[in-house]
Amino acid sequence: MNTLVRFGIAAASLVFFAEGLRAGDTTNSGSSDLVPLNLKLPAPVFIGTPKDVPAGTTVEPPSDKPRPPLLVPNGLTNIAAGKKVTSSDTNASASELAKITDGDKESSDENVVLLRKGTQYVQIDLGGPHEIFAVVVWHAFNEPKVYRDVIVQVADNAGFHRNVRTLFNNDQDNTSGLGAGTDREYFETHEGKVIAAKGVKAGFVRLYSRGSTESVLNEYTEVEVYGRPAQ
Repeated sequence: MNTLVRFGIAAASLVFFAEGLRAGDTTNSGSSDLVPLNLKLPAPVFIGTPKDVPAGTTVEPPSDKPRPPLLVPNGLTNIAAGKKVTSSDTNASASELAKITDGDKESSDENVVLLRKGTQYVQIDLGGPHEIFAVVVWHAFNEPKVYRDVIVQVADNAGFHRNVRTLFNNDQDNTSGLGAGTDREYFETHEGKVIAAKGVKAGFVRLYSRGSTESVLNEYTEVEVYGRPAQ
């Protein structure tokens, strides 16, 4: 066997070994110890599934079956609980915004935070860098409405100028000017929307919306963020 052939075999073996390491790497995700994300859901407020897809939406078909659980590393907590919430709507008071992370997500008028029309956001300060594995958002779910331009981003700083990453974006026509998304719109229910974050490291979470099929206002009931302090 000549030197070139031996070199080729050795190189191929190294590539195969490297690919195997990448496929089995569980350092960041903790995939060797995954468990279903355990959510405490509020009570449903309407029975059955919506039949009519609103005109002009890309809404995903509704299902009458519980969604499959998101698998995450064991030992995560809701790191958004009780954390400070700010908003692009300067009319929203701190006491109202605090409802978004107070743990009460039952469907009632007093639990819903209303923001003005147009593209608005709420932002959660996690109090330091964290590994984030899931963001769960409940808008108002008193009826099966579809919220527009739902975009979830994370960043390293409060001004969202450093290391901004998008976890979810269903603004497919870029109406809100944050880039065209590829995710589907969805009917709001008591299950909320679970967004996988895959261990992304960030200190701030920002959630956008632009009204719904029922109202020009933006409505939030609760946001939960599941993660752990960054190593």
